[in-house]
Amino acid sequence: MKVERTFVFVDLSGFTKFTAEQGDTSAGSILKAFRSEVREVAAKYGVRVDKWLGDGCMIVSVEQEHAIRFALRLQKQCEDVCAPLKVRVGIASGEVLMFEGEDYIGTSVNQASRLCDAAEADEVLVARSDLRRLPNGVVENNHESVSLRGLGDVDVVTLTTARSVGGIHDTGELWTRVPYM
Repeated sequence: MKVERTFVFVDLSGFTKFTAEQGDTSAGSILKAFRSEVREVAAKYGVRVDKWLGDGCMIVSVEQEHAIRFALRLQKQCEDVCAPLKVRVGIASGEVLMFEGEDYIGTSVNQASRLCDAAEADEVLVARSDLRRLPNGVVENNHESVSLRGLGDVDVVTLTTARSVGGIHDTGELWTRVPYM
């Protein structure tokens, strides 16, 4: 069955080196904190942790906006919790094959994974052609195109936030909104 989804691949940049230098116990502590943050932020933004990938994960979202908000919030929350490691993210959207009801097959899955690999620490990469509508407060920044194994050159942008990005049911700053009429 074909479905439209947004995929987010997240990785703790520098985890292998950190493990070698600081030991398994320290690495395990950071990984435990990272996974806890992923679960918390995923629940807040209505996205699903599809699978854990060692020091990373694959997230699936029905809404691209929720996936983007998740990625930027997770990156922010992990600044302290995962220090000195940084989060890097790749996001891709598109139609994919839902295989045997539990796995996804398609270019978007592969592209999100490759974008995560290409991202620098603290970077959220997405193909310019994939962007539909940016959530309020999210800024698209130019980035040089990247060559992705098996996918060729892809025109990408980085996403950043100009201010705090609220959850799906954000009620903050209600007093600044125009009253409903």
